[in-house]
Amino acid sequence: MTGETLLVAAEDAIRAWLAAHDAAPEPGEVEGYRLLALHRQAARIAPNFLACRETCRELIYQINCASVAADAAERARRLRLADMAGTHLALFVAGSLETAGLGTFCCAARPLHAPDAAQPRS
Repeated sequence: MTGETLLVAAEDAIRAWLAAHDAAPEPGEVEGYRLLALHRQAARIAPNFLACRETCRELIYQINCASVAADAAERARRLRLADMAGTHLALFVAGSLETAGLGTFCCAARPLHAPDAAQPRS
């Protein structure tokens, strides 16, 4: 498994989601990454996709760390972490194909959607 393979797999997962929503992937990159551009496009279609933004960033981070790792063990560890992030992303995408709105109330978004969100906390 390589970082490139993991990135392509993650991009393919989001491309499949876009295709299921009759959207052609737009060209380009965000911050130098195709994955982030595809994620941004999906989030414009379904705001619940924002729930996996940090997963996409974590995948990229771990791949970048693997590419500069000092030894093979560290490189392998970083690629395993990237693989876990990619698996998490693929599961989220698959779940959101089955259940519209999946991620709307993820742990990061929950405070924004809570009934008392407009109330100042004491």
